[in-house]
Amino acid sequence: MKIALMDSGTGLLAAAAVMRRLRPDADLVLSSDPDGMPWGPRTPDDVTAHALAVARSAAAHRPDALIVACNTASVHALPALRAELEPRVPVIGTVPAIKPAAAGGGPVAIWATPATTGSPYQRDLIERFGQGVEVTGVPCPGLADAVQAADEAAIDAAIAAAAQHTPRDVRSVVLGCTHYELVAERIRAALQQPAAPALVLHGSAEAVAAQALRRIGAEPAPAAAPTGALSVILSGRPAGLPAEALTFAEGRLLARGRTDIAPGTPDEGAPAADGVAAAARR
Repeated sequence: MKIALMDSGTGLLAAAAVMRRLRPDADLVLSSDPDGMPWGPRTPDDVTAHALAVARSAAAHRPDALIVACNTASVHALPALRAELEPRVPVIGTVPAIKPAAAGGGPVAIWATPATTGSPYQRDLIERFGQGVEVTGVPCPGLADAVQAADEAAIDAAIAAAAQHTPRDVRSVVLGCTHYELVAERIRAALQQPAAPALVLHGSAEAVAAQALRRIGAEPAPAAAPTGALSVILSGRPAGLPAEALTFAEGRLLARGRTDIAPGTPDEGAPAADGVAAAARR
């Protein structure tokens, strides 16, 4: 089994790590576009062009399915990706988890990029799935870029700024950018109010990984032998995982083929993969 994932940058790590846990025996292909990111400020046609290039690089590895682990690409490029690749390669898009968040009751906050917050796409999702629930869109300028660069100070600053614009009584938060899932526990810590019920965070990684398996008629097999290989493509070039990716637990899990590292937790005692993680922490 071979599953490909695509994104502009490291946002695909969250879904890739879930897939590695669900199927340790699956080969994974990670295709991203560091030369062309960020995609958010680009026009829809430009996003589509970049997404198609990244998808073609992944499709050259003949995967059984392709996960579009990027909200921006899913909004603008999903029809074009499916038109080119399906039915040969099933394409699974990423949608912010507004429906399950609203089903749990409000108030709900949606953390997303400034381009997505207030967009017709997000407004439509709120109108369709957020009926009767108070939903607040919270733009998070700079957060995706900070996560991509693994800039600890910038991540903290962007989270703090977004937290100031988030209602204090929210019960759940939708992470509307795949990059945000890599710092989910830091977001939770910034928003959790003393004596309040535990804040619920809604990401998309679990859902898209499970959907990819369903589309190809496969079942989760977390006890399978960890034989799956990892291929990395950066703007069409074969490469290794970037140093920045290895600052996150999900990246380290993928680099080592391990499934015992919980997302969002430190793993400082483990040896660096190819010496890159150590360099990233300096």
